[in-house]
Amino acid sequence: MSQNTVDTTPPQLETLRVTLSDHIATVTLNRPDKANAMNWAMWQDIRSAMQWVDRTPEARVAIIEGEGRLFTSGIDLSMMMGLQGQIKDDCDGRMREKLRQLILELQDTLTSIERCRKPVIAAIHGGCIGGGVDLISCTDMRYCSADAYFTIKEIDIGMVADVGTLQRLPKLIGNQGIVREMAYTGRRVEAAEAREIGLVNRVFDSREALQAGVREVAAQVAAKSPLSIRGTKEMLNYSRDHSVADGLNHIATWNAAMLMSTDLTAAMMAGMAKQTPEFKD
Repeated sequence: MSQNTVDTTPPQLETLRVTLSDHIATVTLNRPDKANAMNWAMWQDIRSAMQWVDRTPEARVAIIEGEGRLFTSGIDLSMMMGLQGQIKDDCDGRMREKLRQLILELQDTLTSIERCRKPVIAAIHGGCIGGGVDLISCTDMRYCSADAYFTIKEIDIGMVADVGTLQRLPKLIGNQGIVREMAYTGRRVEAAEAREIGLVNRVFDSREALQAGVREVAAQVAAKSPLSIRGTKEMLNYSRDHSVADGLNHIATWNAAMLMSTDLTAAMMAGMAKQTPEFKD
């Protein structure tokens, strides 16, 4: 294989199933016997899957879903129990440094979803617990079935959520009171409330309807200019974390570089001919 050739074969991963069809990558959390608990291997696999989606031109959009009865039960407690062995050191300062680096590693795993240039859609059924909320907070859009529920469970095991929920959720929901209530109490937010507060875009009646509906949304995204979609995600993420003035400056620079593309020509020509444009990956 030449250096310029990209292997589009979905990776074979221990805890995830990855498929690619019609420009849509589907990443399935695949530990159903463990309620998709996020063990160390799954954390690493999530990053590997997102890196593959990012670098694979044929993958224009990704869906993250869960196999089995739950989307995910959150971080694997056996992994939590084993952390002491991973960070063991006869120097207390070095042990704490190792723990900090481990937390940063887990944060980076989920940030890889946000860092992926392609939109990532969460399709949530059943429980989305603890680390699962951290995970979906990194996605571009969230949809769920009527049986879904969400809970910031970390408070119930005596810890502060530390891989993104407390940083991202306030920007998604926009209501500090609701976020703080969820974080302080660990209570369940059912699907209807999740839609009401803006945590999810839409609630579907069943898991089957959820999968069909999310795939329809993904197909709509995949049909658009891939270059423009990647730029739009870049701008939305950047503008979320910067001032309006900074965001405007950033998009001016981006479009100065990317606007004159074959996608622009294809879209304009197809529009004049009342046809559906086709774009290069």
